[in-house]
Amino acid sequence: MSKIRLYEMAKKLNVTSKELINYLKDFNVEVPSHMSTLDDEVVDLLNEAFSDEDEIVEEDFEEIEKAKTKKKPAKKKTKKKVITVEEQLTVARLAEKLAIPATELIKKLMDLGMMLNQNAPVDFDTASLLAEEYGAKLEMKAAEQDESESVEIEEEPENLEPVPRAPVVTIMGHVDHGKTSLLDKIRQSHVAQSEAGGITQHIGAYQVELEGGKITFLDTPGHEAFTSMRARGAQVTDIAILVVAANDGVMPQTLEAISHAKAANVPIIVAINKIDAPGANPDRVKQQLSEHGLIPEDWGGDTICVPVSALRGDGIGELLEMINLVAEMQELKAPVDGLAKGTVIEAKLDKFRGPVATVLIQKGTLKVGDPVVAGTVCGRVRALTNDKGQNIKTAGPSTPVEVLGLGDVPHAGDLFQVTTSEKQAREIAAKRLSKEKEEMQKTTRVSLEDLFQQIQSADIKELRLLIKTDVQGTAEAVKQQLEKLSNEEVKVVAIHTGVGAISESDINLAAASNAIVIGFSVRPDAIAKKAAEREKVDIRTYRVIYDAVEDIKKALKGMLAPVYKEEVLGHAEVREVFKVPKVGNVAGSYVLDGRILRSASVRVLRDNVVIYEGELASLRRFKDDVREVTSGFECGIGVDKFNDIKVGDIIEAYRMVEVDQ
Repeated sequence: MSKIRLYEMAKKLNVTSKELINYLKDFNVEVPSHMSTLDDEVVDLLNEAFSDEDEIVEEDFEEIEKAKTKKKPAKKKTKKKVITVEEQLTVARLAEKLAIPATELIKKLMDLGMMLNQNAPVDFDTASLLAEEYGAKLEMKAAEQDESESVEIEEEPENLEPVPRAPVVTIMGHVDHGKTSLLDKIRQSHVAQSEAGGITQHIGAYQVELEGGKITFLDTPGHEAFTSMRARGAQVTDIAILVVAANDGVMPQTLEAISHAKAANVPIIVAINKIDAPGANPDRVKQQLSEHGLIPEDWGGDTICVPVSALRGDGIGELLEMINLVAEMQELKAPVDGLAKGTVIEAKLDKFRGPVATVLIQKGTLKVGDPVVAGTVCGRVRALTNDKGQNIKTAGPSTPVEVLGLGDVPHAGDLFQVTTSEKQAREIAAKRLSKEKEEMQKTTRVSLEDLFQQIQSADIKELRLLIKTDVQGTAEAVKQQLEKLSNEEVKVVAIHTGVGAISESDINLAAASNAIVIGFSVRPDAIAKKAAEREKVDIRTYRVIYDAVEDIKKALKGMLAPVYKEEVLGHAEVREVFKVPKVGNVAGSYVLDGRILRSASVRVLRDNVVIYEGELASLRRFKDDVREVTSGFECGIGVDKFNDIKVGDIIEAYRMVEVDQ
């Protein structure tokens, strides 16, 4: 007789997997999970027992118990040691808490694809995962009670009756492994059928209607969004679907997704995608997964692996069935009554509708007209829109919904709560905003000017740099030169190197790591500049490696004293190029911001990469030479000794101003 799994047996006997597991436990028959295989003796006796109307007799289960004792004895479960840690955790501090050498922990991190030294910060999810390997459980140290929290919403009464809710699923995996295609196929086959005219609106989350109930999918960009919400303390996911391409196998982002899903302590279902692609090898994928602790159930483990083709739709039905099965074992419930609580999944500013937040309701029922607060933002619910683009009056647990009526755009991951009154919502938002500003003021970012003082006061032991250049070869050369500047007091570390313009994500990474941004022949875009000002991140741009090396050398010795500082005057966009005899190319330009001075120095930027730096040869309005052109006006610009000007280039005017000593 072929082996049968417990969930299959439960379906056959018309009971839930949970009921069957509990049923067997009453007779000392331990079954670890719904994916466990049952012995022939157990199957026969269950069939016999459930075929009669009478209850199963205890003597029958004595035989089952004997059959189970033939197997290896179960390992004695050891209680995990609980360790309380602070939010800001370094590798060295974690090693100290776990009572292991820091070098051992660094090796573990290298296995996860993370190159960190002992002074580097480590996020809570990764730390929890590492602690698991050493038989410990991490708990975040509770924040000290603040008087400002006195206006926070009172806890709901405990007598609220929880009811079953839909599972919330996040799809994760490596880039280009088919996450989006899989989501699209699920939507087409199980959502569009019930909608007139197909899908009308996409709001970042949606529900699938099945025979066994509903499933809520979070349509997020993989584990990045998942992690960012986790970082804010938002636990919204019940099940993680790990998508792995059968032709590519396990990749770096796959490992990251596994780490974050394990740290969040959510069940993982593996969807082995692209089984119809040339070179597809599902067994190789299973082997790679086994090496990272995910042993497939058909190999004797408890990880569900479903072969699918997002292109053809193969295996989609089985995948959804497995999601329902795992959800059934979790017994997911939430109260329908009481003040609604949820999490902001994403938010945006719509020019017609104002601030719009996509919220996943986790408990209670949200109604039109409810006063609400989300992070530092408050308002009153003006309208609710479901995932089909329909206006609705209420939204219950596990329901994704668009909310209109907030005073501003909240952050993804913010807690969304209904309050008893608008006054209370405003008070909570104001207190939170005030506290946030205080925290921002306390935050000190490292800069080259104050680097020496921070070294002397032992506030900094490591100078972290984020390096962006125009070409990869330069990036490596710059990194090597700057890391050589390390001394006994401070270590110079390049946390990231990349090619292209300095972006907002670079600024966010630098802010999180307390790093200085070094740019070679590249410039920050407008959004990145604003982000740097907001986060107080120091951006240094150079054209010569030697200049950067000298600046950091002087900063380390406390001798950096810049005499001149660059002042950006304005930017002009090239919209037409005219060839003028005996003169060369003249750029017909529109001044975007600031002003262009005839006496200014200029840079020519193409995709925010500096392609030329020099002086102005001419500045004209129509046929007249002018000294300056301000924002909103057109002009003709000639760049001295440079003719390779193209439509779309940006001309940046700047000058060097003396700094007061």
